[in-house]
Amino acid sequence: MDLGVDFVEIMPVPPVPGKRNWGYDGVELYAVFEEYGGPDGLKDLVDACHRAGLGVILDVVYNHLGPSGNYLARFGPYFHDAKGSYWGDAVNLDGSGSDGVRRYFIDNALQWLRDYHIDGLRLDAVHALHDKRAVHFLEELSAEVDALSAAVGRPLTLIAESDLNDPRMVTPREAGGLGMHASWNDDVHHAIHANVTGEANAYYGDFATLSSLAKVLTSGYFHDGAYSSFRGRSHGRPATGIPAHRFVCCAQNHDQIGNRPEGDRMRPAQLRLASGLLLTSPFTPMLFMGEEWGATTPFYFFTDHFEPHLAEGEGERRRKEFEGFGYDWKAPEPGEETTFLSSKLDWEETAKDEHASLLGWYRDLIALRRSRPDLTDPRLDRVRAEVDEDRRVVVIERGSLRIAANFAEGPVPVRLAASRILLASDESARLSGDVLDLPGRSLAIAEV
Repeated sequence: MDLGVDFVEIMPVPPVPGKRNWGYDGVELYAVFEEYGGPDGLKDLVDACHRAGLGVILDVVYNHLGPSGNYLARFGPYFHDAKGSYWGDAVNLDGSGSDGVRRYFIDNALQWLRDYHIDGLRLDAVHALHDKRAVHFLEELSAEVDALSAAVGRPLTLIAESDLNDPRMVTPREAGGLGMHASWNDDVHHAIHANVTGEANAYYGDFATLSSLAKVLTSGYFHDGAYSSFRGRSHGRPATGIPAHRFVCCAQNHDQIGNRPEGDRMRPAQLRLASGLLLTSPFTPMLFMGEEWGATTPFYFFTDHFEPHLAEGEGERRRKEFEGFGYDWKAPEPGEETTFLSSKLDWEETAKDEHASLLGWYRDLIALRRSRPDLTDPRLDRVRAEVDEDRRVVVIERGSLRIAANFAEGPVPVRLAASRILLASDESARLSGDVLDLPGRSLAIAEV
C-alpha cells in the first residue's frame, strides 16, 4: 500500500491440472482452485485488499478452455467445429445455439463481480474471440456489467487484452464501440522494452527507434494503420480522441517475462529508465510483481499436467511457439516443480541496497504522478516529444514538466527551458542554466 498502487491483479483462479499453473488452462470456470485457497480463500483475499484500500482485478479466460478435463462440449454447442487457436478450440459465440453459450460466460463474469466483490475483470486475449454477430459478445458483456454496477452501487471495470490496435474496443457503446473501459496496449511495452534493452527481434523490430517511442507516447498506438513487419501487413487504426487512461501499459508483465526461455526480467538499472518513461506517461501504468524493487528471481512458464501426452513435450511445444524470436531456447521443463519454486519472489531482496534504492525510486515516481496533474492528464494531443536519434535522447513535454531520457551509454547535455530538477534516476544529473547534464542511461524530470 505504501508504494502508492490502487489495484492488484490476480491471474485466473479456476481449477487447473495438478497443483500449479499460470491459470489459463482452467475448465470449471465457476469454481476456484482449492490449491490456492478455494472460494473462501479468494473472498478472504479480496476482503483483505479492500480493507487495505486496494481494489482487485481478476484475470478471466473466455477465448478457450484448457486441454485437461474439458468435457463441456458433451453438454451443449460450446465450441466451434472449425475455428480455434494455438491454445484450443474457439468458444461458440456466434453459431447455432450460441445464445446459451454467451449466457454461460456472461453469468460467469457477473459471478466474480457480484459474489466475490471483485472490482474489475481483465479479459484474456479478446482478439481470439470469434464473433460475427451484430452485437458482439464484448458489447453485450459491457451492458450487463454496467447494469450490475448500477445495481450494486459501485464501479465495475472491464479491461480487454487485445492486440488489434482497434480504438473501438474502448469506445463507449453509445458511440458505436464495444464498451470496454480499458485495454492493454502492447505497443507501449514494445517501444519501452526495445529502446531500454536494445532487443530488436521478432515483434520488437518495428519499435527499436526513439521515434517509435515518441509516437506511442503521443499517439497511443505505433501500428495505427502502418505496416507491421512481424505480421507482414498493415495493422491497426489511429486512436483519435481516445483518452490515454483507457490504455493499460507496462514495462514488464507475466507474458513478456514468462514467455522468455529464461524468464528473465529487466535489470534494476534498466528499470529506472523504463519506469521513468512509464510512470510519467499519460497511460494507466501497471507493474509486474517484484518489478518495483528489481526482483532478480525469474518468472517461468509452469504447469503440472498429469496426462503423459500433455506433460511430455510441453517444453518442446513452447520452443516451437517462439521460433523466430532470436532466443537460444534453454528453458527449464514447465512441469518440473523447481520451475515453479524458482518463480517465487525473494522478499528479502527489498532490504538490499540496490533493490531498496530502486523501490524508493518507484515510490517517488508514483508520488510525483499523484501530486502533479500534468502527469495524469489523459489528453494525448497535449503530449509533445522531441527525439535526437543520433545522440539517443528524447525529451517529453507534459504541461509544465519536461522528462528527458538519455539512452546513450555516456553523458549528454540536453537544452531545457527548466528551473529545477524534481526527480532524477541518477543523482549526478545537474541543471546549469538551461542545460541539463544527463548521465548515460538515465532519466530526469524537470519543471519549467
